[in-house]
Amino acid sequence: MRTRPTLTWEPTGGLLPASTDLTAVVEAVRGGGVAVLSGAGLSTESGIPDYRGEHGSLRRHTPMTYQEFIGSDHARQRYWARSQLGWRAMKRASPNAGHRAVTALAEAGLVTGVITQNVDGLQQSAGARDVIELHGSLSRVICLACGQESTRAELDQRLRDANPGFEAAAERYRAARVNPDGDVDLPDEAVREFRVATCAACGHGVLKPDVVFFGENVPPERVAACRELVGQAAVLLVLGSSLTVMSGLRFVRQAAQSGTPVLIVNQGPTRGDRWATERVDLPLGEALAALVAQVCP
Repeated sequence: MRTRPTLTWEPTGGLLPASTDLTAVVEAVRGGGVAVLSGAGLSTESGIPDYRGEHGSLRRHTPMTYQEFIGSDHARQRYWARSQLGWRAMKRASPNAGHRAVTALAEAGLVTGVITQNVDGLQQSAGARDVIELHGSLSRVICLACGQESTRAELDQRLRDANPGFEAAAERYRAARVNPDGDVDLPDEAVREFRVATCAACGHGVLKPDVVFFGENVPPERVAACRELVGQAAVLLVLGSSLTVMSGLRFVRQAAQSGTPVLIVNQGPTRGDRWATERVDLPLGEALAALVAQVCP
């Protein structure tokens, strides 16, 4: 059963007041055994907007849902045309100070693993090894008919070949901002003639980015791996996530129910504040660089 996607969440009373003091986070991380749960806010300093922050993409963009993608040829055409431009911007993005700080904490033996809700691959690009991509990765493509997996780079070339004039025609929209799902906003006239590629292996299958769309379930084996990581952690550190969707929030609940401290560093309230031991409201790059300076020799 697929649940209805949750796109927004409004804070209610009784939430944990925010702090700008990192002391509690420093003390918790210094003890080690930290599992990190990161969200789109960790990548904003790399030029990729989050969904729900002050300049979040939901203010101007409605993400593609799984039901829409599989149910409409036009929706898939629109997605892949927009993604063809968005993929370039995602590839150009570089890890920021926050990504590098998480890697430094892992290399120091303080972070035991990372659950990222991001699909941009930036945490891995920063050198982190033990990363669970909760929502998948834009770097991979999967055929819904035969299950064949291929790279987004390979599909990129096939789409270029099938649409030789598209990028020149869409040049006027090149300033459109990329969204966290790799999409960019383009009007219908810019995508009307775009040709969508089918699976190169079976010849007819629908291709889908290997990401979990809104309204789609995270694979159960991936959820189990995350639960194991959180279950073994001494601390759960949430970075840059509003925790609006249950796919990430469930791990905060799990930690709190088992008595594991939950510390959140995020600009703005989160849906998980009521289960948090501490929430720090600071820019992530600044906060995490300061954290590393204090806990790493």
